[in-house]
Amino acid sequence: MNSGKVKEEEQDGMSVHSPCKPPPSSASSVPKDLAEVELELRLLQAFEIYPPNKLQGVHRHFVIFGLMEYLKRSFDRPFSSEEVLQLLDRFYNVEMLKSDDDEIDILNHEEEFSLPPSFFIKEES
Repeated sequence: MNSGKVKEEEQDGMSVHSPCKPPPSSASSVPKDLAEVELELRLLQAFEIYPPNKLQGVHRHFVIFGLMEYLKRSFDRPFSSEEVLQLLDRFYNVEMLKSDDDEIDILNHEEEFSLPPSFFIKEES
């Protein structure tokens, strides 16, 4: 049984995994790889404008939106926030960048506002 498998792997003295013979899928994967590299490079360029350290906290959504717009202008196609987060996940642990519940509580805290009574007193001369 082993001799049949060896014959399938070797033809004319060359192995299927021989470096002389490119894998069948490599022709179609080269443009994809170049496109992925270009995408990652554009994202790294965008970090100059939209620093990744601001991905944590109040500015998180503004930075993600800025990255979406930068990539949209660079590639002439829209990018969703999910796509941007997937790209970010290649370089950062996105789970660690998510905001804490404490920040959400601070942002959702409401206080009743009223003008001081002195504002309503008219000065009489």
